[in-house]
Amino acid sequence: MTDLAPLSLKPRLLCGDEIAMGPGKADLLEAIRAHGSISAAARAMDMSYRRAWLLVDAMNRCWAKPLVATSPGRAGGAGAVLTEAGEAVLTHYRAFQQHIRQAADTADFAALSALLRQEPAEPRGH
Repeated sequence: MTDLAPLSLKPRLLCGDEIAMGPGKADLLEAIRAHGSISAAARAMDMSYRRAWLLVDAMNRCWAKPLVATSPGRAGGAGAVLTEAGEAVLTHYRAFQQHIRQAADTADFAALSALLRQEPAEPRGH
């Protein structure tokens, strides 16, 4: 795709009123995979543990099978891993994002990009 920085397409998959998967949740899943716990993933993403836990809880409630499995405990016993379903959802979501980026490489996308300001104009007085 050409460099069309002003426009960005971010797919979100909805489950009722909940966002079942979006770019931030996919990033969180990757961080959990890399760091082995929700708290370490949250720290790496500069987010609160509570926020990360709520996002994981929403994902686990929205999909047919949980995406993240946790093991409570202390002294090295605690942690979190992506389940088989979590790995599959993450893989498919990232591939879906790539397809969207490729599909966005169109004349309409380029025309919209050319018409879009880099920054909002100053508010007009009344």
